[in-house]
Amino acid sequence: MNRVFISMQDGVDEPGWFNDLEPFVQKALEELKFDGEEISMLLCNDTYMQELNKTYRNIDSTTDVLSFENDEEYEDEEGKWKCVGDIVISLDTLPVNAEYFNESRNDELKRLIVHGLLHLNGMDHGEEHIEKGVKPVCEMLVLQENVLEILKDEKIIK
Repeated sequence: MNRVFISMQDGVDEPGWFNDLEPFVQKALEELKFDGEEISMLLCNDTYMQELNKTYRNIDSTTDVLSFENDEEYEDEEGKWKCVGDIVISLDTLPVNAEYFNESRNDELKRLIVHGLLHLNGMDHGEEHIEKGVKPVCEMLVLQENVLEILKDEKIIK
């Protein structure tokens, strides 16, 4: 069992599919063998994402997804939990990426979620990124694509 907390940036409208996000995240966590872990996810706009990217990565531009590892642990009445960290996804960049990759917004959102989860699991892809028509070779991106294949029939954005 895992805990997932999803929120919206203040002033950004909650998308109609917001309530369908958590069930997908739970399935992705299960596929990635997360257990007893807690993550938080924030959906935001490009302006906020650019601020985060500049503050934490010294890159003065927006991006699609950022992950912030935590690894704190705590215990409550339900058991022990490991707070693995936070994922931030830009809702402004989502449709831009979907168009670039010639994918549905649903498939692109799933890619961003799995990508963020893999970063929280300590994985990195170095300089390699997913590119149109190019099969990934690094372990993280290969695993990402394998998990997305397993979850291909899952719908968040209907």
